[in-house]
Amino acid sequence: MRHRMILGNITHAFEDGGMQRTVLDHLSLQVSEGEFVAVMGPSGSGKSTFLSIAGALLKPASGEVWLDGEAIVGKEKQALSDIRLNKIGFIFQSANLIPYLKVEEQLMLVAKLGDMDKAKANERVRELLLKLGLDHRRSAYPDKLSGGERQRVAIARALMNDPAVLLADEPTASLDASRGMDVVRMIAGEAKERGKSAIMVTHDERVLPLCDRVLYLENGRLIPQR
Repeated sequence: MRHRMILGNITHAFEDGGMQRTVLDHLSLQVSEGEFVAVMGPSGSGKSTFLSIAGALLKPASGEVWLDGEAIVGKEKQALSDIRLNKIGFIFQSANLIPYLKVEEQLMLVAKLGDMDKAKANERVRELLLKLGLDHRRSAYPDKLSGGERQRVAIARALMNDPAVLLADEPTASLDASRGMDVVRMIAGEAKERGKSAIMVTHDERVLPLCDRVLYLENGRLIPQR
């Protein structure tokens, strides 16, 4: 089975009070297509650093990251920007929608940045909004949406350019239990149905049964759930 996301021997450190603190210590991870992995760990364990490196937002001190078979460490800034736009779908705990754009415009902007044909983009918007139960909200502005609806728009936006990898950072943090489960179920379904690799950083143990694997970030490395 193909691994769409691979991190190999990732090491990263930062200075803390004049001391070098290693947050990732030869961390390795392989996520197969169709697989949904949860990563847990206490505050300060390096989860944000891990996700930033996986998402091509931060260069590791050492190690390699492969995305859909392509090594990305050391690529130029513009190449990394293109990879983030077309190969990675980011879902954050805050939807981060643009307040002056309607729902469909949020998605069309991503398509435009990715140079998607307009007819194809319109069809993709229609498909995603129907799938996520948002078609009746396509002309609504973010301040008119519920928290769950805003998070579903954020998921649609992350899926717009059909990325190889989905990265979710605490996607249920601002939602109640029912809406949180719905959001994670959508991420899991997208990974399974379209053969994506999905990684979710979370503290929410209620959603773990929806994941294929649960890993804990301890002492800079990922270990399986005990």
